[in-house]
Amino acid sequence: MNQPRVSELVCQEIERLILEGTLSPGERLPPERQLAGQLGVSRPTLREALRTLSSRGILASQRYSSTFVAKKVNPTLEDPLLELISSSPESQADVLELRHAMESFAASIAATRHTEKDKVSLRAAYKRLIVSHGRDDPVLEARADAAFHLTIAEAAHNIVLLYVMRNLFSLLRKSIRYNLENLYTQPDMFEQLRDQHYHLLTAILNRDPEAAFAASEEHIDHIEKFLSQIDIANKREARSTRRSVGCTPL
Repeated sequence: MNQPRVSELVCQEIERLILEGTLSPGERLPPERQLAGQLGVSRPTLREALRTLSSRGILASQRYSSTFVAKKVNPTLEDPLLELISSSPESQADVLELRHAMESFAASIAATRHTEKDKVSLRAAYKRLIVSHGRDDPVLEARADAAFHLTIAEAAHNIVLLYVMRNLFSLLRKSIRYNLENLYTQPDMFEQLRDQHYHLLTAILNRDPEAAFAASEEHIDHIEKFLSQIDIANKREARSTRRSVGCTPL
């Protein structure tokens, strides 16, 4: 069996760093000399690997010879159907079911696998979530909320789970924005969600997978409960409006 070229091994290592989240889409790679030293190869070998990855669309070069991870490393799972799903209030129950399956699992394994670097990232993501609430910007708040949950997925160190959640990030973000715009009509809702996120974060940092799983489930259950109440109220209002204008439901 032919042995792989050293440059191809370097390609595989860089791809692994991207897949596991050590290198993120859009992130600049370390300087050539530094990266070659980290990987234990010569600079010509590293250059060959970088050219190969660039030809595959995994890396991108910009002015002054800077090399970045491509912002879209692989084709995303998004399509026009997902755009319709994300904008449909009726689909939110399905999105929440997906969140139960993915996020609670991610939280439980993040509790056992997270590193010291992950701890820093998780605390920073939680802080950004809290700060975003004071900006009175639903889009910013939705991004911060989704980013917090994506950071948990990164701390789980499951490459497939992270890939799927990254590609569904837009759908997740839009779902969270819909949830926030509705949930925050309720008194003291931000404080409740803030505390739920805090308990989830604490369980993960304490390396308690059962508590992390339970905290995630409780958080999503809480969202489902209030969205259901809002949906019932909206349907009552719609029926009342139809009766007042003499419309007959189809």
